[in-house]
Amino acid sequence: MKVLYPCCAGLDVHKQFVVACVLTCQEDGQADKETRRFATVTDDLLQMSDWLQTKGCTHLAMESSGVYWKPIFNLLEGSFKVLVVNAQHMKAIPGKKTDVKDAEWIADLLQHGLLKASFIPGQDQRDLRDLTRYRTTLIQERARLTNRLQKLLEEANLKLSSVLSEVLGKTGRLILHALASGETDPEKLADLALERLPQKRAAIAQALGGRFRDHHRFLLQELLEAIEYHDRAIARLDAHIAEHLRPFQETIQRLDEITGVGRGCLETLFAEVGSDVTPFPDAAHVASWAGLCPGNNESGGKRLGGRIRQGNHWVKIALVQAAHAAAHTKNTYLGAQYRRLKLRLGAKRAAIAVAHSILLIYYQMLATGESYHEKGGDYFLVRDQQQVEHRLVKQLERLGHKVILLPNAQASA
Repeated sequence: MKVLYPCCAGLDVHKQFVVACVLTCQEDGQADKETRRFATVTDDLLQMSDWLQTKGCTHLAMESSGVYWKPIFNLLEGSFKVLVVNAQHMKAIPGKKTDVKDAEWIADLLQHGLLKASFIPGQDQRDLRDLTRYRTTLIQERARLTNRLQKLLEEANLKLSSVLSEVLGKTGRLILHALASGETDPEKLADLALERLPQKRAAIAQALGGRFRDHHRFLLQELLEAIEYHDRAIARLDAHIAEHLRPFQETIQRLDEITGVGRGCLETLFAEVGSDVTPFPDAAHVASWAGLCPGNNESGGKRLGGRIRQGNHWVKIALVQAAHAAAHTKNTYLGAQYRRLKLRLGAKRAAIAVAHSILLIYYQMLATGESYHEKGGDYFLVRDQQQVEHRLVKQLERLGHKVILLPNAQASA
């Protein structure tokens, strides 16, 4: 096989050590291998970098094993061309697996150009990823705490969620803090309702006539403190992310015109996909990388059901939420697409399809610099007009009617 990199190295990365194998191709075609083991502390990694430079290495490859590859990548980035590769793409020969053999196998595959590097963005984008991913984790944890608070109220037979649309809204928080402070009189608690809820006062008082014990009060205090901590942390992250994306403010405002897409979703897309989409050859590649395209499952000339592939978990979360938001819009292309597919495929698959469309629109708008063009809710009806007319005529004929279609001008004459 053709040798692309005469001197390269494969790294088998672990938590406490890394095995490095340097593969050098001689003029006679023979390959020399030299293997060393280094600890993963910074001093030893710098020694490994010096040794690799001394050997004349230009390209390195390693598996994307957990988070252990990240400090090594950060230290070697800039000095070498570092490829982080999916471990499933370079499985070694069964029965011959050792750390040294793994490093040699990785180096051998790299030397012949048989490895495909994963998409690793620049340092600024990786920092933004840390912020948006942590914010998503906090939002999910806050939702879990809110559900736990709802269960606590139900256990105490306080039906606050039955009379208030948002338990953690202004009125709900006032009542909850009063409960946590020891107030249990339903009439006094109902008096805390805001002025715009006077018609609900009697219902609130009736809903608060439960059995609220000291045990419930203690748990309620803990849950409220935890939720408020998460609120403050999320607000700090929002401010920090907004400052980080200040140079892209105009682009974000232009992308915000996409149906169902909010600022939070765009911040996640900027962190995961990036503002520069040139690393992806086309929109289909970025959809495949995100895991939002159907899988290939064909046998005997028949197309079988293909599940979506594993991809970027964070992009999926943000885009599926945006898809559900778009599904509630009227007279929009994405809303019509969701409702059209939901009848045939179900709600979940329809949401994935709309999320796929949003990602393609995001890519196209960044690649071309164009603005978002709304096609309208009647796009599919106009596109499939002849098919719709034919189907409706056939239905009427089966019911015993004779149908003659006339354009509006002839019908009025």
